Amino acid sequence: MTARALSRFAVVALALSASGCATISSWIPSIPAPGFAWLSGGSRKPGPLPELSASVTPSIAWQASVGRAAPGFAPLVTADAIYAAAIDGTIVRIDPATGRSVWRASAGRTLSAGVGADASVVLAGTDKGDVLAFDAGGKALWTARVGSEVISPPKVAEGIAVVFSGDGRVYGLSAADGAVRWVYQRATPPLTVRNNAGAVIARGGVFFGTAGGRLVGLDLATGAVGWEAAVATPKGATELERIADVTSLPAVDDRHACATAYQGRTACFDIVRGTPVWSRDIGSLGGVAMDGSHLYVTDDAGALHALDKSTGASVWKQDKLAQRRIGGPQIVGDQVGVVDAEGWLHLVSPVSGAYVGRVATDGSAPTSQAAIIVGGVAWQSTAGTLFAARAR
Repeated sequence: MTARALSRFAVVALALSASGCATISSWIPSIPAPGFAWLSGGSRKPGPLPELSASVTPSIAWQASVGRAAPGFAPLVTADAIYAAAIDGTIVRIDPATGRSVWRASAGRTLSAGVGADASVVLAGTDKGDVLAFDAGGKALWTARVGSEVISPPKVAEGIAVVFSGDGRVYGLSAADGAVRWVYQRATPPLTVRNNAGAVIARGGVFFGTAGGRLVGLDLATGAVGWEAAVATPKGATELERIADVTSLPAVDDRHACATAYQGRTACFDIVRGTPVWSRDIGSLGGVAMDGSHLYVTDDAGALHALDKSTGASVWKQDKLAQRRIGGPQIVGDQVGVVDAEGWLHLVSPVSGAYVGRVATDGSAPTSQAAIIVGGVAWQSTAGTLFAARAR
């Protein structure tokens, strides 16, 4: 067993010993989420910054204090607002153009995940399984309860709030009053990587990855399964070796739903039927991003790949940042960006894969894959700051 595997086993053993008499139905043993714990190497510093001949100048457009956060927290971008939350219960609405705080509210309790929002409701979750709803002005609306800890930012669309709980269930709640509309559950492997990503809602469907390497498409209104497809197939002699979980958000467009699995593959499927379009033996915890031509993925070794979106053929590979423990990619204006374990935003050319620019932030890791804003990206740091960055 390698040193990395031994380290992961120690984390799992500690979690199991701490669980006491908990049953699988109420608690699913899981390795901590990417990066941000064992993926980012804990206290081990990342490698040195690589040599750079900059041709693009990224900049921090603004930054806003939110409060300390962790995996399970991510900014939510709407047409006229960015919402974010912190562990201490702080929820903020930020003007995306200026970074100015529009309002700041307190949930009155510790949060485990947030936020989700649409034009009328803002949602966050707690480690007790409470889902808390506020209106667009920060006033409390309702509270609902799911089976266990809320582990990822809820998503809201078409009057349905989609909530992921730590017992493996996915809930569809009424955004008006929190009433349960539907519940989805499937069997889980004995050991999983904790999935703090949540889901993508598109074309009336809810798309998300699962333990065991599946990508699922549900009907948003009813929770009915439209299709399930295998991104990766678990294999190996031990439970650790058989982990092949989809732990990041899928990338979805009008034709494709694409996802990547740790120790597995990256694959794209027809968004309507779920039939395979292509797959590649590139596994990742960090996630994928998509533009008009390419799918981008950060592999398990820390290299960034560009793949042809239609065929999966390799376009380029950039491994200069492999020692920096980079997260999942995102489109930053006309470039591809990744944020590393020390908060540096690095830019790579989508055409050639050349390493073209970088900018520093507060020295702490991001809590999630960055979110797209107009002309750039936004992300939260574990130290408590919401950053907006652009490139020119």
